[in-house]
Amino acid sequence: MEGKVYVTPPPRHLSDSNRRIIDSNGPPKRVYQLWKGSNRFFLGGRLIFGPDVRSLLFTILLIIVPVIMFAVFVSHKLVEEFQQNLGNLIVILAVVFALYILCLLLLASGRDPGIIPRRAHPPEPEDDGEGSLSADWVGTQGVAPALPPTKDVLVNGIVVKVKYCHTCMLYRPPRCSHCSICNNCVERFDHHCPWVGQCIGKRNYRFFFMFVSSTTLLCLYVFAFCWVNVKYIMGMHDCNLWKAFLKVPLSGILIIYTFVAAWFVGGLTAFHLYLICTNQTTYENFRYRYDGKMNPYNRGLAQNIREVFFSTIPPSKNNFRARVKEDSSAFTPSHSLGRALSPEMAKRSFDLEMGAKRQAVAAEEFEEIQNQMGLERCGTQPRREDWGHKGNWGEITPEIQALAVEFGMDNGNKDREKLHGNH
Repeated sequence: MEGKVYVTPPPRHLSDSNRRIIDSNGPPKRVYQLWKGSNRFFLGGRLIFGPDVRSLLFTILLIIVPVIMFAVFVSHKLVEEFQQNLGNLIVILAVVFALYILCLLLLASGRDPGIIPRRAHPPEPEDDGEGSLSADWVGTQGVAPALPPTKDVLVNGIVVKVKYCHTCMLYRPPRCSHCSICNNCVERFDHHCPWVGQCIGKRNYRFFFMFVSSTTLLCLYVFAFCWVNVKYIMGMHDCNLWKAFLKVPLSGILIIYTFVAAWFVGGLTAFHLYLICTNQTTYENFRYRYDGKMNPYNRGLAQNIREVFFSTIPPSKNNFRARVKEDSSAFTPSHSLGRALSPEMAKRSFDLEMGAKRQAVAAEEFEEIQNQMGLERCGTQPRREDWGHKGNWGEITPEIQALAVEFGMDNGNKDREKLHGNH
């Protein structure tokens, strides 16, 4: 017996709880894989969309289907009416313009709109940050001080209240709002566009406006040349408008379609032109109504236009492809409990949770591994009900027990020593 060498076989099966603990110590994952927002990521985190990204496919169909109909079924009439080179050029411009609009749509929907990263822990109540505490906050006696719901920030000489976000655990910067659909705080939040399937914020508002205005021009372009085609049929066959529509029905359909679409996207273009000239967002326009009071962000027509079209787009504050540990507290879900928890309290609760997990793993896995090694229960071996007591284990903590069970080493060696001693 003494000459034999025992090799502890690795455990064949691990429970889900034990596997999660082992996996947390494995290779780090990327930020987008642990993202707590409702976004959808593609191409390894290179493209970020909203949760309603499927609506983007419908928007693409609304653009490319009319253009294909125009290029395939209406173009040959235009080539006959105009010179061949000019007719072909009209069709090519429509196709190229449509591809340009699709690129703008992708830039508006597939990039970070200006998401502010969530904090790992709420700020301390005494940390005033950039502004002072709001007078609306009344402290509560006898309990830990809670974070005030708002703070006062000075913007261009005007006091602006900024709110605390319990989900992201931060005070939102001015013009920032939390999107309930994407579950993110977005800088210079304008609105969440269902047609684009993404929030419209500081980093993609320019492309959104260019997309809407360019789509308006494309609708007017197709509408105009479809109308020219109908007028050409009316002159060729000496018929009225109704009979011309019957001879070229697709031209009539495109005329009606582009007329309705031009009113929709054209109205959006006009509305956002007004917002750009007055330096407002859609959210601010519907919520605050700056027409009746001073707008702290309005710096004049020229500066407002320059800010949207000619300023540098800031880089994203999120590196979605960066590698992080899965158990990083920066990516744990946050919940509002009425008052903020300090970092020490959060760390203590996390340690207690991990200790309970490891203790449950020790009781769950030990017997299975022991049976796989073919060990027999000895008279001196403690009963299973007494494993967690110090009287049997000494000063061994639940974490050490779990580590010994995971690798099938410590407890197996002790039992083999007891067997040798009996022999």
